[in-house]
Amino acid sequence: MTAPSSVPSFGSAPTEVRLFVPHGDSDGVDPEISIVVPALNEQITIAEFVDWCREGLAKAGVSGEILIVDSSSDGTPEIALSRGARVLRTPRRGLGRAYIDALPYIRGKFIVMGDCDLTYDFRALKDFVDCYHEGFEFVMGSRFKGSIEPAAMPPLHRYFGTPLTTWILNSIYHSRFTDIHCGMRGMTKAALERIDLQSQSWEYASEMVLKATRLGLRIAEVPVHFYKDREGRLSHHKRAGFWSPWAAGWINLKVMLVYTPDSFLLKPGLAMFLVGAALCVSLSRGGYRIGEIGFDLHWMLLGLTLAVLGYGSVQIGVLARLSHGLRSGMEKSVSEALTYDRGMILAAALTVPGALLAGSLAWQYVSGGLKLLQISHTGVFGLFLIVIGFQTFGFTLLIEMMRRMSK
Repeated sequence: MTAPSSVPSFGSAPTEVRLFVPHGDSDGVDPEISIVVPALNEQITIAEFVDWCREGLAKAGVSGEILIVDSSSDGTPEIALSRGARVLRTPRRGLGRAYIDALPYIRGKFIVMGDCDLTYDFRALKDFVDCYHEGFEFVMGSRFKGSIEPAAMPPLHRYFGTPLTTWILNSIYHSRFTDIHCGMRGMTKAALERIDLQSQSWEYASEMVLKATRLGLRIAEVPVHFYKDREGRLSHHKRAGFWSPWAAGWINLKVMLVYTPDSFLLKPGLAMFLVGAALCVSLSRGGYRIGEIGFDLHWMLLGLTLAVLGYGSVQIGVLARLSHGLRSGMEKSVSEALTYDRGMILAAALTVPGALLAGSLAWQYVSGGLKLLQISHTGVFGLFLIVIGFQTFGFTLLIEMMRRMSK
């Protein structure tokens, strides 16, 4: 809707999504850049922030709009609207949700995100815009490549939390980011649509980064300036309490692991399964020696353990890839080859002989007066076949359920 010439009084926090456009809106119908920023009770900084954005757009030489995604109960939306920003009033549902709500209202081809608390310098947008003009689809800001004002970042975050989680994400996704938690970042609108953001809270930051990597977007990293909070303003983490940064770090780590267990499970799992299966098969008829090393039941039990853990890891990796659709490879071949009929036949072909072989252990137990005096290699091999057969049965059912859910 278009607001009247007088700025409306918003009052309490909103209960529905509603767009307010400033009187005499001069951003045009097709701005090149959209600055999209969530706001929650930022009346101390919002006026100067909008001015910074105007200055940044002018220095970059581009047309743009400023869209404040607001859930405030103070004067933030009135001030933003009076300074010429568009205000999208949304219920308070988290940072990630703010960007999800904003997507249908974004008009620019390229989006710059961040915070409206004056900790990120939106007067310096040119590097982001230049990268966009060069064809990059995802442009990440880096405080470590830029500058960090003294007291702007707590030492625990600066020297431990951010470097550690950045290293974890880089290790899992084979990326080269230096600051995955930097709040100032840019991307094309098309890239944001492809990312299909699902996170509702702080973890949106990691989801964006990891999906951009997995989707093969053209990625650049630019330096940004990070300032300490203005006098009289408390950061949202401080407002929420001591545990807030720890909770944010935990849910960011969770989203890193949930979106790509295949990265650290598939190859190690396949290796464990092959080694474990080789030990079990080679020892199924009895022990043997290779040089000075004797291989017997203890090695067979190790092989059984490795095979079970490895097979389960491979299954989780394949299911993760099929679920998220962020990578392609062996999972498509597996899902095409493992039809319901084939999976059930394979499960039975493993489980039935396994039950017959493991029956020797039950016979020894009964005939020995309910005492198992000796564990046979054949019996342990039967247990191996039973476990792998049942895992195949369960995996087949999961694959079939996913096929049905995708229809």
